[in-house]
Amino acid sequence: MKLFNKADADGLSELYSEDAVNYQIPNEPVEGKSAIRDMFKKEFAEAEMVCIVENLLQDGNWAALEWRDPLGLRGCGFFYIENGKIKLQRGYWDKLSFMKIHNK
Repeated sequence: MKLFNKADADGLSELYSEDAVNYQIPNEPVEGKSAIRDMFKKEFAEAEMVCIVENLLQDGNWAALEWRDPLGLRGCGFFYIENGKIKLQRGYWDKLSFMKIHNK
């Protein structure tokens, strides 16, 4: 969360395996570490985003993160970790609420 809240796309991308998939369900899946870095750079340039952890759960190679932001948006993410890197991430949040909050 520290890297996300600092809008550090390069640092965030280092958490992913080379062939990782980041699938934010309101959008199309993004495949590959460099594409994920580019996605973060684009998103951070478009909106200031802050993530506050509500719950973090771990079971084997899976982690689940429930989050909120200071503007009222809420969501959750699921992460599959393999060899110490994120192999798969799925995120669930309301895109319409995000667009309204950020005047998009």
